[in-house]
Amino acid sequence: MRAIWNGAVIAESDDTVVVERNHYFPKEAVKDEYLVASDHSSVCPWKGTANYYSLQVDGDTNKDAAWYYAEPKDAAKQIKGRVAFWRGVQVTE
Repeated sequence: MRAIWNGAVIAESDDTVVVERNHYFPKEAVKDEYLVASDHSSVCPWKGTANYYSLQVDGDTNKDAAWYYAEPKDAAKQIKGRVAFWRGVQVTE
C-alpha cells in the first residue's frame, strides 16, 4: 500500500492494518521529512486519543492529514505505532 499526497509518496508498506476502512501504516514506513507535528487531537470512544501530523510537500501543507494513537485502548492495540491518512491523501495498492 502507498499513501500519496501532492505527488509525493508519504508512506509505503505491505504491512498495513485496516480499521474502519483506514489503512494504518507502520510508523517506520512513513517518511518523516513530510510530517509536521500538530497540536490537534481528537478522542474516539473505543480507540482512545488520536494525535495528528500535518503534511508538508513542496511548500504546500495539508493540515492534520495524518493521525496516530500513541496509547490506544486495548480494543485498538493493533494500531499502536501506526499512522493513517485522510484529507486528500490517496491510499492505493
